[in-house]
Amino acid sequence: MAKTQDFAKKAEKATKDSVAKCPKCGQPKVSMMFVNSVKTDGGSYRFNRSMASVCKCNEKEIYG
Repeated sequence: MAKTQDFAKKAEKATKDSVAKCPKCGQPKVSMMFVNSVKTDGGSYRFNRSMASVCKCNEKEIYG
């Protein structure tokens, strides 16, 4: 049998904040994937992918 879920549990789940916040500025962090192209020794290009969390206080460091 399925578990019964009452309105109080639904409301509690909806009010939970699942977004990570920055400890410095308190703004929500947004996860982004950055792709950098790197030229190899053979002359072809390779793509390096990296994930980073961006908020207002480290925006200029990451974007450049």
